[in-house]
Amino acid sequence: MQLTGAQIVIECLKEQGVDTVFGYPGGAILNVYDELYKHSHEIKHVLTSHEQGASHAADGYARATGRVGVCFATSGPGATNLVTGIATAYMDSVPMVAITCNVGVSLLGKDSFQEIDIAGITTPITKHNFIVKDITKLAGTIRRAFRIAQKGRPGPVLVDIPKDVTSNKTEFKPVDVEQERQSTEEITDEAVERAVKMIGKSKRPYLFVGGGAVISGASRELMEFVEKVQLPVADSLMGKGAFDGNHELYTGMLGMHGTKTSNYGVSECDLLIAVGVRFSDRVTGNAKKFAKNAKILQFDIDPAEINKNIITDAHIIGDIKDILARLNQELEQQDHREWIARIMEYKEKYPLKYLDTGLSGPYIIEEIYRQTGGDAIMVTEVGQHQMWAAQYYKYKQPRTLISSGGLGTMGYGLGAAIGAQMAIPHKQVINIAGDGCFRMNMNEMATAVRQKLPLIQVVVNNHVLGMVRQWQTLFYEQHYSATVLNDSVDFVKLAEAMGAEAYRANTREEFAEAFAKAMNSDMPVLIDCMIDSDDKVWPMVAPGNAISEAFDEGDINHK
Repeated sequence: MQLTGAQIVIECLKEQGVDTVFGYPGGAILNVYDELYKHSHEIKHVLTSHEQGASHAADGYARATGRVGVCFATSGPGATNLVTGIATAYMDSVPMVAITCNVGVSLLGKDSFQEIDIAGITTPITKHNFIVKDITKLAGTIRRAFRIAQKGRPGPVLVDIPKDVTSNKTEFKPVDVEQERQSTEEITDEAVERAVKMIGKSKRPYLFVGGGAVISGASRELMEFVEKVQLPVADSLMGKGAFDGNHELYTGMLGMHGTKTSNYGVSECDLLIAVGVRFSDRVTGNAKKFAKNAKILQFDIDPAEINKNIITDAHIIGDIKDILARLNQELEQQDHREWIARIMEYKEKYPLKYLDTGLSGPYIIEEIYRQTGGDAIMVTEVGQHQMWAAQYYKYKQPRTLISSGGLGTMGYGLGAAIGAQMAIPHKQVINIAGDGCFRMNMNEMATAVRQKLPLIQVVVNNHVLGMVRQWQTLFYEQHYSATVLNDSVDFVKLAEAMGAEAYRANTREEFAEAFAKAMNSDMPVLIDCMIDSDDKVWPMVAPGNAISEAFDEGDINHK
């Protein structure tokens, strides 16, 4: 059958099972939007307040579900406004397809109105991108984009379509899209055998789990592996929920703001088993001193991550779920009770703690955990509040913490929360923001209201850029350069002006009451929480130091 390019775009989205698209229209993409209008009963479009919000919403949708998130934007500034969201997805391996439209083929390269080389701009931050100048290649390109976004290590793909291609016609043949299972061909018997031997010889093993385990859906296999090997477990920010945060062998996050237990334990172990991790600098601290007593055994689907930041002694390339399943078959039951007892002593000696008075970030997170029972989807912006959300909320399942890890994108959370709430309407979605982050994309509250989403926006308001101020306090002689936000902006009035419910909390009691009301609302609710500007995230590892040198406020006071 003969279809226009715009019709082909919509038909290909339907083939892929896409039910929601986030975007913002404009002249170049009007043909696609006109066709989308005719299929609104099949594909819901969420009009965001800004294209960056659309890209973050597609990202949040993907992280919450594991499916590909889709966003639309027009040419020029519409397309460039997606860039930060695409880069965020790229750094955290999130499957996304961004569809942009450009000026007509005859106008390309002539500095036409709202022309931009978006394919060129996004080349370093996508798995692949395309500009489709020939309509006969459009369907195949879109299908390929979805395959690339999902295959192996996931990531964003951009498809740029000139406007005349969306109006031209060609023959279209529908296809049945089969979901490909990740290949296990890379997993060799030799690699498995070597790993089994290393694990069997270890007396002090430690497991470090990252986002790759979440993406793979390997939680069940991971639990079996932990119980078989009998070893303590630390995670990264991206790995939260892959292993149950309530399990007795869980020791908390590793790295700059990780627990002392995890940082000390990894520094003392003789074997570190790294499962789906990047060995980010925020995890390793001084890489030359990281896990210096240990052999490193790494599992990852991406060969590029092997020996990139930390040199391994052995590795297995492949899907995490399949690697662990293979190892679970081969491994005998291990016994490391003495080592575990030592780590449990650390857990008892170095618990996470904060002042038991006044409203604070840690209290806010713990109260949210208490009222939700740990069953919410937590979304965060970036900064102190992000670390508190990682430290004090116990993630029992994967895909329940949605946060920008690799890029550290301020302004990410509210768009991502909208995407997650659209994807999983029966779950309570909560976005934790600092006041600095919230200012960046707070216009998306209007989007949440328009969609009647019952998400809760918590603003941890300290009237400063908290994490930057923390560094200025500790390492820059309290030179608070451009980090004080002590002005008259009233987030409660702003939220109400956009149609949301809103409360202000100055005390623990006021927050608990406001959050309980928010949980029972069927509309977006903002809670503005006033905390001290000098509250800090503890423990901490100073830049350039080994993670074994983690310190907290007590250590500073005892110097």
